[in-house]
Amino acid sequence: MLKKFFIINFFFLIFFSSYANEQKIVYLNVDKIMQQSTAGKSIKKQLEILYNKNLEKFKKNDEILKNKEKKIIAQKNILSQEDFQKELISLRTEIIKFQKDQVKAREDINKLRIGATNKLILKLSPILQDYAKKNSISLILQKKNIVMGKKEIEITDEILEITNKKIKDIKIN
Repeated sequence: MLKKFFIINFFFLIFFSSYANEQKIVYLNVDKIMQQSTAGKSIKKQLEILYNKNLEKFKKNDEILKNKEKKIIAQKNILSQEDFQKELISLRTEIIKFQKDQVKAREDINKLRIGATNKLILKLSPILQDYAKKNSISLILQKKNIVMGKKEIEITDEILEITNKKIKDIKIN
C-alpha cells in the first residue's frame, strides 16, 4: 500500500514538474511603455499644454486678486468701516472661489490623465494578447511586481516597438 502511494506521488511529481517547465513566463515594464511610447508621450504633451494654460489663467487671476487687495487696503482710511468690511468679505469670497477653481482644475487634469492612461492600457491589452499568442507565452507579469528576473524574459522593448507602430496617439478629451 505504501509502495503504491509513493509510485503515484512520483508520477504526479514528474507530470506536474514537466508541465510547469512548459509554461513560458515573461515580464513587462508598463511604466516605461507609458513614458516612452509615442502614445504615452502624446498624452504627456497634451496634459502639459492643458496644465500650462490653467497655470497662466490662474497667475492672471492671482494678480487681479492681489491688485484688488492692495486697492482695498489703500482705501481703508477713505471708506467707512462698513464699506471696508463689505469689500473685505467680497475679496475673501473671490479668493475662496479662486482656490476652489484651482483645486477643480487639478482634479480635472488628474481625471484626464487617468482616463488617457486607461485608454492606452485598453489599446495595449490586445497587443499583449496577440504577442502572447504568437510567442506561446502563458503569463505576462508587471516588472514592478517582480523582485528579480532574467533580463532575457523581459519583453518591454519589443512591446514598446509594437506599440509605437500600432498606437500613434491618444486623445485626452
